[in-house]
Amino acid sequence: MSENLSDRYNPADVENRTYQWWEESGFFKAQDQSTKPPFSIILPPPNVTGFLHMGHALDHTIQDMLIRWKRMNGFNTMWLPGTDHAGIATQSVVEKELKKQDVTRHDLGREKFVEKVWEWKHQYGNRIYSQMRRLGDSCDWDRAVFTLDEGASKAVRKVFVSLHQKGLIYRGQRLVNWSGPLETAISDLEVEHKQIKGTLFHINYALEDGSGFLTVATTRPETLLGDTAVAVNPEDDRYKHLIGKNVILPLLGRKIKIIGDTYVDKEFGSGVVKITPAHDFNDYKVGKSHNLDFINLLTKKAEMNENAGPYAGLKVQEARKRVVEDLKAHNLLVKEEPHVHSVGHCSRSGAVVEPFLSEQWFVKMEQLATPAKRVVESGTIRFEPESWTKVYLHWLNNIEDWCISRQLWWGHRIPVWYCNSCNHHTVSETDVTACEKCGSTDLKQDDDVLDTWFSSALWPFSTMGWPDETETLKTFYPTSYLVTGHDIIFFWVARMIMMGLEFKRDVPFRTVYIHGLVRDSQGRKMSKSLGNSIDPVEMIEKYGADALRFTFAAHLYSGKDFKFSEQRLEGYRNFMNKIWNAARFALSNLADFKVPSEGVKALPSKAHISVFDQWIITKLAEVTKEVEEAMEAEKFSDAANALYHFIWNQFCDWYIEFTKPIMNGTNAEEKAATQLVIAQVLNRITRLLHPFTPFISEEIYQKLPIKGQACIVDQFPNVRNDKDFLALGSEQAAFEIDLVKEVVSAIRNIRGENRISPAIKLNVRLGVTNDQVQKVLGNNRTALMTMARLENLEIGEEGNLQKCAVASVMVKDANVKVIIPLEGLVDFDEELKRINKTIEKLQKDISMLTAKLSNEKFVANAEEEVIAADRVLLAQSKVQLESLRDALTRFQ
Repeated sequence: MSENLSDRYNPADVENRTYQWWEESGFFKAQDQSTKPPFSIILPPPNVTGFLHMGHALDHTIQDMLIRWKRMNGFNTMWLPGTDHAGIATQSVVEKELKKQDVTRHDLGREKFVEKVWEWKHQYGNRIYSQMRRLGDSCDWDRAVFTLDEGASKAVRKVFVSLHQKGLIYRGQRLVNWSGPLETAISDLEVEHKQIKGTLFHINYALEDGSGFLTVATTRPETLLGDTAVAVNPEDDRYKHLIGKNVILPLLGRKIKIIGDTYVDKEFGSGVVKITPAHDFNDYKVGKSHNLDFINLLTKKAEMNENAGPYAGLKVQEARKRVVEDLKAHNLLVKEEPHVHSVGHCSRSGAVVEPFLSEQWFVKMEQLATPAKRVVESGTIRFEPESWTKVYLHWLNNIEDWCISRQLWWGHRIPVWYCNSCNHHTVSETDVTACEKCGSTDLKQDDDVLDTWFSSALWPFSTMGWPDETETLKTFYPTSYLVTGHDIIFFWVARMIMMGLEFKRDVPFRTVYIHGLVRDSQGRKMSKSLGNSIDPVEMIEKYGADALRFTFAAHLYSGKDFKFSEQRLEGYRNFMNKIWNAARFALSNLADFKVPSEGVKALPSKAHISVFDQWIITKLAEVTKEVEEAMEAEKFSDAANALYHFIWNQFCDWYIEFTKPIMNGTNAEEKAATQLVIAQVLNRITRLLHPFTPFISEEIYQKLPIKGQACIVDQFPNVRNDKDFLALGSEQAAFEIDLVKEVVSAIRNIRGENRISPAIKLNVRLGVTNDQVQKVLGNNRTALMTMARLENLEIGEEGNLQKCAVASVMVKDANVKVIIPLEGLVDFDEELKRINKTIEKLQKDISMLTAKLSNEKFVANAEEEVIAADRVLLAQSKVQLESLRDALTRFQ
């Protein structure tokens, strides 16, 4: 006996209730000790300030698919969630709130300000968790970690101290990305490069001996105040005789050297470049190699300092304007040219990022990078797609030391204490009250905090209780997968690998699955400024979480960006409705079904199952195998699309229709056998769907007559554990019903193309020469008559084809010609006009597609899927054209 489903699928009625039941039932919980094999994923921690965005929704869908699939395959699955304190982002949010009250963090002082941030975190910090639940994330919530939790903070201090003791952490003055409004160093990830319409200023630097000028071009004339050399290529015949001489720095009158360096491109501009080592990353390297002076021109607010002479105190843009005016006044500005160039902007404040020379803490990366390269080269860690391996290794081969200090108050404060008595600094895992060298208690802790990525680098093991050797670590480290976007391979993935190898002596994960970015339907990056960003929670409210998840799954091509469109989402919402309505109809036919005691192991009598039952079981076996192989190969879209095709095109559109006469018939034994097949196939459909669409699959599963405790913890179907049921399928039955299906489809297509009303019953001839095929069609005459709405059906000779619609059907080696006499059904004059018009359009389409695919430039630049789709369309158009030309001759 089955339960009824409601008239229509309403995700809002199902999702919250189902999720709450799963969570309360403990289905998401992992066991630290278990006989089951472990499978673990650590969630890339979203910012505590964050809302779920489309990138998260894609990333989380992939992880949840993997976790649910492995859980159903009998693994002890742990998906460990967490959030990142997001130093700059969180501090900025709270400072903006304070600004509304006309209060700054400096007014409050460090301690009170940090208290305010914690208050904000307790109030808003778990917003994203509730949104993750809306998506269906089956995380082990009891294990959730925040990067500033006590355990994570303990791990951070231990790592800092250990690396410092090994000489891998040091303090030094180097050039960093600097945000003036935030007054802190920032990481490359917080620098957004924008194309700006600027100006290229050509400036004369007078040679000291008065013999002329060297002209340099720059987009930042204000930085000339910090120039300590001009450089030429030593192989440049125009200038090599000047190397070692001096030029006079415009406006300030300082003498600076002319140096030779192969860094200078002879062909670019005048072949002379100004060198400002304290304000340009390339110039910094040149300055180091030539032992030049480093003159810092900026304050922490990114305003001109005392080294800027008469321009001190000005903002950068104002200084630029004044310097240009003064250069003109001294006839030193040769010309100005419009120039489009890339300028880094702070993603948090929007301000231009300045290269800034400052005292910071750094990690030496070369020693840590060597083993991190080795584990990827040896295949211990695998990147999917494999192409990202080269990108990862290239970065490690050209690695720079990592600036880990930030001039913020929110974050892991650097565990270094400076002694005001003897200037010694003590580095310690615990708070220091006395100088380890002189015993003085006059100490001050370093004001800076660590880069957020420092604590994130420890995420795979700090979340599991390290530095304690916990049972969680023993069971789940290394983790099985890391799922992430390619934009943080360097900031996060590489650093986790380094830290895992350094502190756990093992890799942090086995597979790095890299997905693309979510873009809009035109392929543009989603952003608020473009107005094309989409809120996944809004999409869930409108279409349901399952439709959103399936949209991602069905178009998830390894490493490629995902073009999102609401139209696609609407299509998969329709798929959810199709599943629901088919299940509802099927369950209504099971009202008098007697549930066998063997449950899912129950088998219908082979003597009583119909050819349609055998057909659907064969198709179920095929899709089960296809889904399992696709999931194992991480081809998630292949798995999703195989299921879509099976459920929509085979189960819903055909099997349910095929079984209606049996359900309404008088043969009780045949009906009972078909009822059991329906119940068993529905059971397997819900289980196969579950990793992709967990809510609707669980809701239907719970109404099934044959089921376990919950779909989420039932077994994922595969051909090995289901061989007895799948053995009831038959290749011969599959062939027969595929043939019937294709014949019915051909008749329906002819009906549609010729606009013949569904109410009119047709006379049809099936032209068949093979006796075996004739027999198959004859055995299924009832199904053909019923499903194609036929008055009369002849099977055998083709006969006269004039004034007939003709279609060819081929299944394996069987050829059938479907012939429908159209006399009295269509206006042949009108039909000839329509055919001629369609032929004309097809010829144009074929001509256009042929030209497009012959264009080498198009083929070289277009996406593979676009080219493949165009080739298929061209082939289909040619076949259709031939068919219409044949029709013309028959209709004359």
